[in-house]
Amino acid sequence: MRFFLLMLVSFVSFAARAESIGSVDTVFKLIGPDHKIIVDAYDDPKVGGVTCYVSRAKTGGISGALGIAEDKAEASIACRQVGLISIPKALPLQEEVFNERLSLVFKKLRIVRMVDKQRNTLVYLTYSDRLIEGSPKNSVTAVPVDRANVIPVR
Repeated sequence: MRFFLLMLVSFVSFAARAESIGSVDTVFKLIGPDHKIIVDAYDDPKVGGVTCYVSRAKTGGISGALGIAEDKAEASIACRQVGLISIPKALPLQEEVFNERLSLVFKKLRIVRMVDKQRNTLVYLTYSDRLIEGSPKNSVTAVPVDRANVIPVR
């Protein structure tokens, strides 16, 4: 029981950080919601002025409505400067900044930020993994930072 309660709390705390931008239907389902592609926005919690937009498949039907469907391991990411970039604390060279469960227990969508020191650029990678086996499907994007604002790295 504690395990499921912990999963619910972790899902709720994550969901508060994502903002739904919109969706499109891809497959009509007679019973339950249609299959969709959804687009969410994630503001980088440690880098002000950067937002990542992630599109991914969302399974519909009865299993999707009940929350037991396993969504496909396919996502696309585009991160952009949406304001003045501010980095108040030094960043690790690589850090997971977001994750979201795609199935009740086994699959997660992950977003990792990497710092390319040589080019003063923030690189964001999205992929999914499973408890046992992940997927090689991934997407990458980069946000160059003005050379006058050197990215602090720890």
